[in-house]
Amino acid sequence: MQAYKKVMTLLAVGAALYSAIEILWRGFTHWTMALTGGLCLCGIYYTNEKLTCKSSTKCVFCSLFITVVEFTAGVILNLKLHMRIWDYSRLPFNLLGQICLLYSFFWFLLSFPALRLCNYIKENFFS
Repeated sequence: MQAYKKVMTLLAVGAALYSAIEILWRGFTHWTMALTGGLCLCGIYYTNEKLTCKSSTKCVFCSLFITVVEFTAGVILNLKLHMRIWDYSRLPFNLLGQICLLYSFFWFLLSFPALRLCNYIKENFFS
């Protein structure tokens, strides 16, 4: 039951925060991005919990995880289901318009506060 509570908390917090960030950045979001954000925070939390390395190294892994989630979501939602939620095709170093180097770098930077948030959640809710 504790594991279920942890995952549901991380999904909810990640969904809310990612949606808020996207609304601040783009002016709008899509409900599927809330699910994506929740999944990403779960990945960040477990990366933080399982890896024993410097924060910057953890952020590299978190950025890679988020980029893979974003690519997978993009292929399914944008390319297969034609939902047109985002398109990075005009940005340099993109892959099928679904991910790009610039946003992977942004995910790296956002991973620092996300790791701190995960520490806070762990210490205050799941210790």
